Amino acid sequence: MTLPDMHSAEAIPAAARTEIDRLLQSGDLFRYTAAKDAPVSLLEAEFAELMGSRFALAVSSCSAALFLALKALDLPRDARVLIPGFTFAAVPSAVIHAECLPILCEVGENYRIDLGDFTAKLPGADAVIISHMRGHTSDMDAIMALCDTTDVPVIEDAAHSLGTTWNGAKIGTIGRVGCFSFQSYKMINAGEGGILITDDADLVARAVIMSGAYEHNWQKHPVLRDAFAVHQNRLPLYNLRMSNLSAAVIRPQLPHLARRVVDGRRNHDHVAELLSVSASIHVPNPLPGEVRAPDSIQFNLMNMSDSEVHSFVAGAAAAGVKVQVFGMSSDNARAFWNWQFVPDLPDLPRTRAMLMRACDVRLPVHLPAETLNAVADVILQAIDHATRPARAFGR
Repeated sequence: MTLPDMHSAEAIPAAARTEIDRLLQSGDLFRYTAAKDAPVSLLEAEFAELMGSRFALAVSSCSAALFLALKALDLPRDARVLIPGFTFAAVPSAVIHAECLPILCEVGENYRIDLGDFTAKLPGADAVIISHMRGHTSDMDAIMALCDTTDVPVIEDAAHSLGTTWNGAKIGTIGRVGCFSFQSYKMINAGEGGILITDDADLVARAVIMSGAYEHNWQKHPVLRDAFAVHQNRLPLYNLRMSNLSAAVIRPQLPHLARRVVDGRRNHDHVAELLSVSASIHVPNPLPGEVRAPDSIQFNLMNMSDSEVHSFVAGAAAAGVKVQVFGMSSDNARAFWNWQFVPDLPDLPRTRAMLMRACDVRLPVHLPAETLNAVADVILQAIDHATRPARAFGR
């Protein structure tokens, strides 16, 4: 069968078109024009309720949310922010944008933070960002125990983890701040966009003002007035607001999230089971207590040479399945050695070894079973071809 575009997303619900038409007719695209009930404000209230958080702030991207979270923590210049060595380049970029220093720790073969290296590097850290990269959750109980003991604030980069739970707690609600993405390849698709959640009134007040709530526009946020008043005119405005158009695209998708999470987990587990027949493929299991919400699958190539890996990737691509090996290109934004903008970039041998064999394949949640079967077949056939011993001449 001909495989579909593996980067396609579900259609945006029709309800979004009605609201977008209304906004276009009114020209009311700026979140602070209306006295109340602007689409962005409604989204913030709905998302906070969905996550069980007191406050939410919708912004232009998850990177913007991470940046604002760091600035709202009021960290000193050159504060040390501990991050995993396996994440997207936007995370260390947000740290540098906030005038802080990224400190990288090792990540293991299961894509989770190496707790030994994390523990060793935590002393002296002013903050921590936990990236649940591709939806893989590190041991949040251990991480929070370590950070709570040392009074180090934790920001969760949950760009890939909307709908994931850890021992029943929603990812993004465990740390001081949770940051989410509405970029096209995420569970909720607005092309671009982000949101942060927190229960800390003072922190969100600082973030709201810095996001671009100039003059008294902060009064349109349902946060304690006293939390805002102390910061009026004392914080810079970075203008990272979300527009009403983006909120209009996002809001009708929220009721579909639970179904998308179930579908994504079913798709992932189905393909993982099919791939498990190959000795050359290992799909790491979730940690105990982790219930994932995936829209992609990651797996490690076992006992394969570089040439075999390249042959596998080329064979899969020729058959219609794009397999990204995180460490096998000169510009992959998820390979830490390509973050040349990071001062004193360390070598992380365990993370490097993992990235050289870790594969990434999109599995949009709307794919039917026959397509999932075809994807698995392509991967298995490409593996078989790449690892098959060369035939002797004349045989």
